[in-house]
Amino acid sequence: MNKKNLILSIIGFFSGFFNGLFGSGGGTILVPSLKKFAKFEPHKAHATAIAIILPISIISIFIYLNNSNLDYFNILIISLGGMLGGYLGAKFFKKIPGNLLNKIFGIFMLIAGWRMIL
Repeated sequence: MNKKNLILSIIGFFSGFFNGLFGSGGGTILVPSLKKFAKFEPHKAHATAIAIILPISIISIFIYLNNSNLDYFNILIISLGGMLGGYLGAKFFKKIPGNLLNKIFGIFMLIAGWRMIL
């Protein structure tokens, strides 16, 4: 395995681990790691993270399906809204310059972090 593939595998491992543990790993771990350690351009890092969320989530779903606290109707409603939002977000994604994409993402991460602390 070459160095780049090793780095990508390690990034993938930690992203998957935190996604399974916290339900968040694709954006919060993967995007900054791909940009810093794998030298991905912002659009490529974000698009890769979005593409990776599905396989990571499928694995996690099998573990969580045994949880009797799941409300499948709410999951369906949220999923439908998420699919529509994902479609529209992906359409706008290409129109946002990379430096602005980084700033918007950073602002969302700061807001999310601040809300978690409080």
